[in-house]
Amino acid sequence: MSKNPSQDDNEVFQSYDFLKKFKRLRLIEPYVGVLGFFFVTVCVIFCFCYLDYRAVEKGYRVPGKSERFKWLKVDGALMVDNTRVEFLSENGSGCDLFDGDWVWDEKYPLYQSKDCRFLDEGFRCTENGRPDLFYTKWRWQPKHCNLPRFDPKLMLEKLRNKRLVFAGDSIGRNQWESLLCMLSSVVPNKDSIYEVNGSPITKHKGFLVFKFKDYNCTVEYYRAPFLVLQSRPPAGSSEKIKTTLKVDQMDWNSWKWKDADVLVFNTGHWWNYEKTIRGGCYFQEGAEVKIEMKVEHAYRRSIETVVKWIHNEVNTSKTQVFFRTFAPVHFRGGDWRTGGSCHVETLPELGTSLVPPETWVQFKMVTDVLSANKRTWKFDVLNVTYMTAQRKDGHSSLYYMGPKASPAPIHRQDCSHWCLPGVPDSWNELLYALFLKRKTTHALNTSTYSSQA
Repeated sequence: MSKNPSQDDNEVFQSYDFLKKFKRLRLIEPYVGVLGFFFVTVCVIFCFCYLDYRAVEKGYRVPGKSERFKWLKVDGALMVDNTRVEFLSENGSGCDLFDGDWVWDEKYPLYQSKDCRFLDEGFRCTENGRPDLFYTKWRWQPKHCNLPRFDPKLMLEKLRNKRLVFAGDSIGRNQWESLLCMLSSVVPNKDSIYEVNGSPITKHKGFLVFKFKDYNCTVEYYRAPFLVLQSRPPAGSSEKIKTTLKVDQMDWNSWKWKDADVLVFNTGHWWNYEKTIRGGCYFQEGAEVKIEMKVEHAYRRSIETVVKWIHNEVNTSKTQVFFRTFAPVHFRGGDWRTGGSCHVETLPELGTSLVPPETWVQFKMVTDVLSANKRTWKFDVLNVTYMTAQRKDGHSSLYYMGPKASPAPIHRQDCSHWCLPGVPDSWNELLYALFLKRKTTHALNTSTYSSQA
């Protein structure tokens, strides 16, 4: 017997209603999946951001050529390494200070620009509006030894009654002003530090001598971008020759340098076509102007002249001499004339990709000359080129025109000079370590001689 028609209709309507609900569920299902995927993605991104923040907070290490990211303990302290020795110890003598990594250290910087009266406006990046401070937090860590912590009071005591002289270009001035700030940070009475001729700190030709009255010592800067003598051309020279660089004679101020107790040389940034031949500056040896001499050859000859001068004119038993190698520039998309930039750089480079190839040509030229004279040289080399090549983040970029005029136009960036505090402080920490090492070694040798006597 057949079912009641109304009952059959109800069953059909119930089945149809279920199918409609099922279809609606299938239509919603993709949206549920998308929402789920979006939620998971947000969680993953959040985790990465959190870990990245913790990485910077705890200390991020910029690796060497063949290393990858490594994590450090808080305050930049390295993971325990039983093979690392103290540089100032007897076992530290064989350590290469310039083979190392940049490590994050919350104890840095060593001073604040606003607290230092001895800085050009062009180096005061923070006061000129630079928004980030990451570039001030990196410390140089040699791979096989520990540098002594910079102690300005100790260095001033070691410099008591002495002269420390920087001679070179404006990057040398950058380093000189850095050291003035590092040393003055522990002097309560800033008026006891003054320029002996009353000259203000400002970019100009000539020299500046700052005296630390309480220690009767001076920290001096002599502008000599080529280190060798730039002068008028010989009589009868071609009209295109405006000046000459006498690559076989030292700068005329060199007589003021040679009796210093510590002497720091640098040169390099002016040794290019733009700063020499293009402007009518040619090269001279003896009485002859070498019209065909290339910049590279002239640069080599000048370094040979400097090395010879140190050997013949400087009493290196009294004067500790340093030669600092070239500090690379980091222009991206051009150079200083063609709109090159570096203002977006806020972290060190893992490699040296922004460094122009001519940097390494110049670096090899210097090292070849120094290596050829290694048996007879009487100076220390501050080999900062590779470590500085990684610091694309440390330049003045847009923030060099003073607090009122900065930032500079986007096409007029300074990717040669350095913000202070910043990278030149690390050069001075290396200078300090080598300065103390000589004092320590001398004291040890004197003690050994006395005991034998």
